[in-house]
Amino acid sequence: MRTTIDLPDELFRRAKAQAALRGKKFKDLIEEGLRAVVDKPAPGDQPEATDAETKPKRVTAHDLAKDLIFYDAEGPADLSTNPKYFDDFGR
Repeated sequence: MRTTIDLPDELFRRAKAQAALRGKKFKDLIEEGLRAVVDKPAPGDQPEATDAETKPKRVTAHDLAKDLIFYDAEGPADLSTNPKYFDDFGR
């Protein structure tokens, strides 16, 4: 079905750019967004969320850097698994 909608210019530009970044057509992005809203249960139909479900996960420095640790390095991922690494520890 074909329809006409009025969008603010700024929203249209952002949506058009987002579609291009995703390699999609503008109409496909609009359809995806509309389906997400229509398929989502109404606020009264959802069970009450717990605090753990509503709080966003904190991103730590470790989360950001964990892929860099021992990246392409030879050796075990965890040095504590091999006692030879502790030979001179504390001396």
